[in-house]
Amino acid sequence: MELAVHASGSGSRTAVLIHGIMSDSRAWHRVTAELERRGFRVLAVDLAGHGRSPRSHQYSPAAWADDVVETLGPLLDRAPDVVMGHSLGGLVASIVAERLAPRAAIYIDPAFAFPKGVRGWAFKAFFAMAPRPRRSALVRMNPKWSAADVDIELATLRDWDKRTILGFADTRPLVPPTRLVAPTLVVLAEKSLLITAKVAAQLRRQGMTVTTVRGTGHTVFRDDHDGFMDAVSGWLRGLSPMPTQDAVPALV
Repeated sequence: MELAVHASGSGSRTAVLIHGIMSDSRAWHRVTAELERRGFRVLAVDLAGHGRSPRSHQYSPAAWADDVVETLGPLLDRAPDVVMGHSLGGLVASIVAERLAPRAAIYIDPAFAFPKGVRGWAFKAFFAMAPRPRRSALVRMNPKWSAADVDIELATLRDWDKRTILGFADTRPLVPPTRLVAPTLVVLAEKSLLITAKVAAQLRRQGMTVTTVRGTGHTVFRDDHDGFMDAVSGWLRGLSPMPTQDAVPALV
């Protein structure tokens, strides 16, 4: 499936951004602007069932990743410098990274785990049955969001195919990557929805850098944009320069 891609910036480095469930590429507007200012060309996708991308008959993390790789192939002349994903997009980004071999991977409160037992069933029931929230409810739930972010969330919810929830019917694929294909940063919310202290410790043992942005909820980059960008920028500065002629690896 060919996805909608919001391409912007003309820098020499490339960043691929993958949003979370119920969202789309518009959620990254402040991150995109910051990356452009720092010399990145940004490719922000709308996953199937979100934004301007087509709907699908079936959804799964693997299928979403296939769509991203197929769509980005013609747009890349070498491996991307950064692949970044939030929540569901973090999980999809980890699958994409195995195939695109970016210079760096950044996962924001990623769906690398899912609550078990009653809590897990409650999560699924909430997403399946909860009505799309009104503006007042969004503001109450996300007091640190800007008015622009509230407007964007309302718009992305209108464009979202609720059947994407079926992509989580089987939660077994919601696991961390089994190997590191690039230096990896995991940015967690102070009150992470999915990543427990036990899972965070596992990620560190696997060689990932795990940091928490204090005072944030699941959408870290919206709750504290400056704190999020400081964490990302500081970590990226610590990486060695990437050769300019890296070829794109096989995309299939």
